[in-house]
Amino acid sequence: MTDRPKDENPVKKQHLARNIAIGLIVLGLLSGAIAILLALRQQKTPTVVNGERAPTAVKPTPEAVAKYQVAPDLPKFINIPAINVNQVRVIQLGLTKGNKIATPDNIFDAGWYKASAKPGQNGAMFIYGHLSNWQSDGSFHDLKKLKPGDTVSVTRGDDQKFTYKVTSTIKYPAESVPMDTVLAPTVAGQQGLNLMTCAGKVIKGTNEFTERLVVYTTLVKS
Repeated sequence: MTDRPKDENPVKKQHLARNIAIGLIVLGLLSGAIAILLALRQQKTPTVVNGERAPTAVKPTPEAVAKYQVAPDLPKFINIPAINVNQVRVIQLGLTKGNKIATPDNIFDAGWYKASAKPGQNGAMFIYGHLSNWQSDGSFHDLKKLKPGDTVSVTRGDDQKFTYKVTSTIKYPAESVPMDTVLAPTVAGQQGLNLMTCAGKVIKGTNEFTERLVVYTTLVKS
């Protein structure tokens, strides 16, 4: 008759079971902590505020940028060499339900207000871009670094390029931006381009900032 094999050392088995149990507990605690942090982050950065959806941070692929098309007389791309803004798509913007100029749906795009001047027209072209969202810096994050003399170029749908020179940058409280000034050329009767983005601090519980930064430019070459 064959003897039954003896059990492994019971002390070792107890230690192994205890280590497995501790590991499972730690894993559970970490998973719970991550879930709580994500929930808190979502609470601090709501996706919808006052009926308006926060912008996304899905960067357009090079293929999507290359295929982007607009009408021949509309702005298509904006480039700002001094702050590494390269081939950023310019989409059309209208007004929100609150009668304010809308912002781009994506932080990596810029937006042209369709009631402002087109490239090549007298008056000011107005282009809006995002500073950031909670995930990433936006296309206009470094707009604050621009200085008088820096250049901005806009490529139209027919691939004609218009180059502008920065004349000044001004910050305004978000609720008192002088839009009559922002939508007017720096030199009356001539062509200009004015850029705007957010500045200041985030207003708690919203996607909004306390200030707006406006960069004023004039046409130098087309």
